[in-house]
Amino acid sequence: MQATNHILMIRPVNFKFNEQTAGNNKFQVASTETNIHEQALKEFDGFVSMLRQNEVDVTVVDDTLQPETPDSIFPNNWVSFHEDGSVFLYPMFSENRRQERRNDILEDLKDKFEVSHVSDISFYEKQYAFLEGTGSMVLDRINKIAYACLSVRTDEEVLNNFCMLTGYEPVTFQAVDATNFPIYHTNVMMCIGDQFAVICLDSIKNPDEKDFVALSLINSGKKIIEISLEQMNRFAGNMLQVANRMNENLLVMSEQAYLSLNAEQISKLEKYNRIIYAPLYTIEKNGGGSARCMLAEIHLPTK
Repeated sequence: MQATNHILMIRPVNFKFNEQTAGNNKFQVASTETNIHEQALKEFDGFVSMLRQNEVDVTVVDDTLQPETPDSIFPNNWVSFHEDGSVFLYPMFSENRRQERRNDILEDLKDKFEVSHVSDISFYEKQYAFLEGTGSMVLDRINKIAYACLSVRTDEEVLNNFCMLTGYEPVTFQAVDATNFPIYHTNVMMCIGDQFAVICLDSIKNPDEKDFVALSLINSGKKIIEISLEQMNRFAGNMLQVANRMNENLLVMSEQAYLSLNAEQISKLEKYNRIIYAPLYTIEKNGGGSARCMLAEIHLPTK
C-alpha cells in the first residue's frame, strides 16, 4: 500500500538553523528571531495534534539534548520502514545530522511492530556518498519505483544499491530551482499518492528527462498534477498521503503549501484524498523542510 496509518515523529529539543546543511538547501533562510525553538515546538505540537484529531496513529519520540541535532525534526532522512519488516538506515551529508540515527528508537518500535532486518548503508558516508532516505527518494511503493533527483545529497550509486536490495526500479533526473540551483531533496518537488503524483515538472530542465519521468508516472497509473516553481518554493511538493484508522486517505501538507494551491489543483487532489494542513512557517523557514519531511512512515507489520 502507498499510504500507512503509522507515523514516527521526533519532538525537537534544540531546533535551529543548521549551518551545515544551508549550503545546498536553498529552502533554508536564516532568521533573526530569538524564539525559534519555542515557535517550532508550538508548530510541531500543533501538527501532531492535528494528525491525531484526524485519527492518524503518531508515535512521538523526544529528541535528546546530546548530541546536538538541530534537524532531528526531519526523521525521514535517516530511516525508512517497509512492509516486509525491513528497516533502512541512510548515509547523511552533514555530520551533525548523522547523530540523528538512534537504535533505541528502533528497539522501542519493536514493541508494536515486526522488524525482520535492519540494513545499515550509512557506511557510504566514508566515501562521501549520500542518500537521505525518503527525502532523496520519493517511493512509489505500489509499483516499486524510486524517483530521485540527483544532488550532493542523493548519490546514484547508493540509490542503485538501495534499489538492488529492495527490488525497486530507480528513475533518476536532474532538478533545479528558478535560479538553476540544484534541488537538494526530491521530496520538495514531487509527491506520490496511490493514484496521483504532484510534481514540479518545470524544475526538470532536460526535456528528455522530463518526458521520461512523466511517462513513468503515467505508465504506472498516476494522474499528474503539476505545480509551479513558485508553488514548489512554498513547499507544495512536500506533501504526504497517509491513511487514518478508518482507512481514509489524507493528504498532509503545511498551511503555506495549501494556500499556494489554486482551486483547480485543490479540486483535483480532493478526488483522491481529504486535505489536512497545519502552520509550519518557522520550521519551513529555518529548517528548509516542511510537512512531509517531518513524517517517517512506518510500513512495518504490526504485532
